[in-house]
Amino acid sequence: MDAETMKIFIKGLTMAIGGSLPALAIGMIVAKAMESIGRNPESAGKLFVPMLLGAAFAEAIAIYSLVVVFTL
Repeated sequence: MDAETMKIFIKGLTMAIGGSLPALAIGMIVAKAMESIGRNPESAGKLFVPMLLGAAFAEAIAIYSLVVVFTL
């Protein structure tokens, strides 16, 4: 394989890992928050903001991988 082919392969691998793992993390964050709200509905107001912050931080990792791909 030449250098350009390897570069394209690495970009694809970076996006695959950098996109799938944060998506899994966001799913787990939201699932646990919904489970907690289901057990204790009064805590919905207290859990909403931390859930959104956790999802935003997990999504930031995906954005970082996108930036890395565009800089390669």
